[in-house]
Amino acid sequence: MRLRATVPATAANLGPGFDCFGLALDLCNEVTIDTGAEPMVAWEGEGAGELPVDGSDLVARAMAQAARASGAALPPMARRGLNRIPLERGLGSSAAACVAGIVLADRLLDLRLAPDEVLDLAVEIEGHPDNAAAAIAGGLTLAFGDGTIHLTPSPELRPAILIPLEVRLATAEARDALPPEVPFADAVFNASHAAAAVVALTSEPRLLAQVLRDRLHQEARLRLVPEVEAVFQGIRKSGVPVCVSGAGPSLLAFESPGVEVVNPGPGWRVLRPGVRIIGADVAEL
Repeated sequence: MRLRATVPATAANLGPGFDCFGLALDLCNEVTIDTGAEPMVAWEGEGAGELPVDGSDLVARAMAQAARASGAALPPMARRGLNRIPLERGLGSSAAACVAGIVLADRLLDLRLAPDEVLDLAVEIEGHPDNAAAAIAGGLTLAFGDGTIHLTPSPELRPAILIPLEVRLATAEARDALPPEVPFADAVFNASHAAAAVVALTSEPRLLAQVLRDRLHQEARLRLVPEVEAVFQGIRKSGVPVCVSGAGPSLLAFESPGVEVVNPGPGWRVLRPGVRIIGADVAEL
């Protein structure tokens, strides 16, 4: 059997929605498996020279997790990945790998997992649901303690991703930088801005510059990467709505007609992928 999983990049947090909001982007990784071919692992694109090829990668671990949870066994297979999502840049590369592995195992073993079961398996590996929820469902997702909500983003959203080429930030390092406690006023600030951001992201994009504000995580994470912080502040001063994408160091801005991000120059890549309305997909080849 030959199967191909397509899974989108995701931007989590979106300013005030810490560990809650996720937005799927039309920048996708593809993983192809072939149970009729000689077992092997190969990668192309982002991370091709550094990802393991001995079967210990995140896709393989997620496939094994799904099989183990169902009591099934995976057959030998060849596996090829085409990665378009940069690693350790706050664009959900690990969530995409987890989700790809789970949905491939689901189809291959005929597990018939529901979306919430796919998410539960991904969270067991990832530790938090924001990126994985958006990778599974597409569009805009809100993950909370008792489940997830899937929303349709405004068709007027025009995301621009600013990716520093030489700067990486592991999620664990970015999370360790966060304060153990926050003032009550800051918690209220984020709760109110997160509620307003739902409206901005789904129906009133003109509010984005006003509501994509945060007092819980962005300042601490930007201090880890001062060159990124300088670009962040410049974009904000120009009037373009901007936030840290996930744990960073990439930035997510929202352009509008006549209001666009200026390329920061050497050392940066700017992508304009659009929003992906559908999430992870598996096709038989």
